[in-house]
Amino acid sequence: MKLSLATRIFLGYAVVLVTFGAVSLFSVAELHRNRLEIRLVSQGYLQLSQDAATLESFHTNQEKDTERLLEEGSVETRRALIRLARLYFPSLMAERLQAAQARAREVRALAPSGEVHFVQDLESRIGELSKRYQAYGRAAEAVFTVLSDETPAPEAVSRATTELRQQETSIGRDIRFLRAALNNRIRERVDGAEDRERRTGLAIITLSVLAIGVGLGATAWSARTLRPVRTLIEGVSRIGRGDYSAQLGVRGEDEVAVLAREFDAMARSLQAREAQLKAQAEALMRAEQLAAVGRISAQVAHEVRNPLSSIGLNVELMQDAFERATFESPVDAREARELLAAVTREVDRLTEVTEQYLRMARPPRPSLEPTDVTDVLASVLDFSREELERAHVEVVRELSPDTPRALADEGQLRQVFLNLLRNAREAMPDGGRLTIATRVHDHELEVALQDTGRGMSEAERSRIFEPFFTTKEDGTGLGLAVCQQILKAHGGALSCQSEPGRGTTFSVRLPRA
Repeated sequence: MKLSLATRIFLGYAVVLVTFGAVSLFSVAELHRNRLEIRLVSQGYLQLSQDAATLESFHTNQEKDTERLLEEGSVETRRALIRLARLYFPSLMAERLQAAQARAREVRALAPSGEVHFVQDLESRIGELSKRYQAYGRAAEAVFTVLSDETPAPEAVSRATTELRQQETSIGRDIRFLRAALNNRIRERVDGAEDRERRTGLAIITLSVLAIGVGLGATAWSARTLRPVRTLIEGVSRIGRGDYSAQLGVRGEDEVAVLAREFDAMARSLQAREAQLKAQAEALMRAEQLAAVGRISAQVAHEVRNPLSSIGLNVELMQDAFERATFESPVDAREARELLAAVTREVDRLTEVTEQYLRMARPPRPSLEPTDVTDVLASVLDFSREELERAHVEVVRELSPDTPRALADEGQLRQVFLNLLRNAREAMPDGGRLTIATRVHDHELEVALQDTGRGMSEAERSRIFEPFFTTKEDGTGLGLAVCQQILKAHGGALSCQSEPGRGTTFSVRLPRA
């Protein structure tokens, strides 16, 4: 199974994380174990040792009190000491033993499994001491009874005292053994904890070094895995310097190899694109040459306009002269007049063409003033009404009465609308419907002219604003280009939407005044 680059790096660092995690878990486990050990010693065995020391101290004091009682010669004093011993000693000793037993049970609850047997042995020893103290209490009571007499019998005192001393010696020995066992256990646990702490420290150091080694190995493996990236960067740098022939040639199936192959493909694509851009640059140069030809044409048109005016004036004079002239036959007169009319038409057509060329070459600067667009549209529509009616074009006006004023040159705006109306009429040779609507935006005013003509293809629509491009047999291709220039000079825009067979919509946008 082939692993991706990200997966391999992830697995490498996952091993590092698992290794460090194992070290951390081991450290936490050992710390927890040491904490339990400290708790067992501090809250368990030390407290029991203190209880045993208290029992030993209490028992030693009791032995001293017994000696004092035996040595006391005053009957009243002995009786007072006996009353105090009966009142305090049994209850205090029972309380100490009960507290020790309760603490032993608490220690057994928190002791590990290896220590339960020792704690149970402690409990049994403390229980045995409780029984022994009950027998000791009976022996002490016998001594107290004998010593309470004013003249106690020496034999009775000797028997009772001998038994009491045997009980005291045996109980004292058991208490010392209990305390010694606790102290030995405490030393063993402390020594074991110290030894375990040393071994744990060595183990943690060893595992940490191992984890660091694994981390360094994973880093070296990741660096080796990412080594092709350097080759990729060098190849990309060569491509950035324009050396599209550079091929990286990185092999493999990981992401870097796939990316390198994609860069190789991109370099080949850029090489092809560079050739294409070179061809486009040559085409742009040809277009600039054509633009220069257009400027020359405008200059020629400017030079031709004055002679055309003279020709038109002379033709009008000739027409006036022909009205007064006589011809040999009516046929000759009709032919002469038809020739002059044809010359007049051609002069008018050439004059219009030269005017369009001149407007394209040197568009006049607009005089922007707040203008009522609806009034301009209404005026243009009234002017073109007869022409539109003859072409069977139905005009639908959707002009908002509260349309705000636009910042425009009224004369140039009339020229734009007249051109768009003429184009709409010519797009509907068999008649149709022309809808004119105004829309108000935040900072602009929009006028939409929608016809139901034959529409345009996408290729035609993308070129309609190019100078000299036309789909009409007798068109110059300058009308829409001039309209676009005018609206750009106004700070507005002219756009077109069209579909073949579904009509065309021209949108005029003007800034609000």
